[in-house]
Amino acid sequence: MVDTHTHLHFHQFDSDRERIIAGFEEDGIDFVVNVGVDLEDSKRSLEVAKLSDRIFCSVGIHPHEAKSVPENFAERLKELAESEKVVAIGETGLDFFRNISPPEDQRRVFIEQIELARMLDLPLIVHVREAYEEAYRILSGEKLPEKRGVIHAFSSNYEWAKKFVDLGFLLGIGGPVTYPKNDSLREVVRKVGLEHIVLETDCPFLPPQPFRGKRNEPKYLRYVIETIASVLDTSCTVVEERTTENAIRLFKG
Repeated sequence: MVDTHTHLHFHQFDSDRERIIAGFEEDGIDFVVNVGVDLEDSKRSLEVAKLSDRIFCSVGIHPHEAKSVPENFAERLKELAESEKVVAIGETGLDFFRNISPPEDQRRVFIEQIELARMLDLPLIVHVREAYEEAYRILSGEKLPEKRGVIHAFSSNYEWAKKFVDLGFLLGIGGPVTYPKNDSLREVVRKVGLEHIVLETDCPFLPPQPFRGKRNEPKYLRYVIETIASVLDTSCTVVEERTTENAIRLFKG
């Protein structure tokens, strides 16, 4: 399995981070992509990535942090991205649900990171919440990196899924697909198929149904795989293999 979106550097893992990382092989985790959300956080993400050959990382500015970035933030991200451990730019994007940063700051910082990803030939990890129309408008209007990237924690309907898939993006599918009321996301999985999906936990957030209210972990991808296999009427092995191939092609190919 490949977990394409973790935050193992967050404080929720301070007490047992090394134990979780040491268990990757036994848990069947091929590798994870550990994701930064601002400049200092991206530095911490990179430091955690150096703890194991099964951890890579992404550096970026989350839309919540867009209002407080320095003018030279893209240059500083570029410096971090010189490490061979860095395989993506993000978590970037738009969040109009909470609007912690003004929309105009979110747009500006998002576009600068798209440009950086294209320049570095790295895929994007894109956060979108209550902003699918605007995110699509920006992405469809910009020159994108060749590998495009992932729409992280995809949460809209099939119509939007198809638009982003047609742009060349993969959809990040995690714990929410296991929630009993989330028929819309299961419909997305059924219609787009394994070709356009990668697995993610967003740990410590968004745990699968059996662990709701608790901390999420990479090994809980098993529950996501089981749900996807059921939706697609295939085996867990096939889901594992195909999503792992997608992740390797995107982040290591």
